[in-house]
Amino acid sequence: MGFNLTVNWQTSPAEEGEFCRDHSITFGSGQTIQASSAPEYKGNGQNVNPEESLLAALSSCHMLTFLAIAHLKRLPVTSYVDNATAELGKNDAGKLAVTKMVLNPKVMFAEGVEVSQETLEKIHEKAHVNCFVANSLATDIHIKF
Repeated sequence: MGFNLTVNWQTSPAEEGEFCRDHSITFGSGQTIQASSAPEYKGNGQNVNPEESLLAALSSCHMLTFLAIAHLKRLPVTSYVDNATAELGKNDAGKLAVTKMVLNPKVMFAEGVEVSQETLEKIHEKAHVNCFVANSLATDIHIKF
């Protein structure tokens, strides 16, 4: 199984000595989003930045894995909201990196379904262990020319 997307950047007028960081990302599903670097890195704050995209991928993957586990346990979820955060910092090699991501999911189950805090924690732990994105964050990155 594979996945694909297209990142498209075109030159546009910018301040002297600078370049525009705005670009589009078209996913294999056909959806296109407007992206840029974060405003702190001279990007467009109206567009999605790579750090947000990374956090969104992790949060979404964790949620989908959580929902699959809850479904298998016959625990109907009616609502799942995650207010996730990410922080930039220096990694062990002294390079700027996303050094901390915090997921803060709030889960509601169907009326009459009682889920203990212990069970909820176990489902989240299992979701984390089985989340494809979480398992990919420490992998090598290869660039093909």
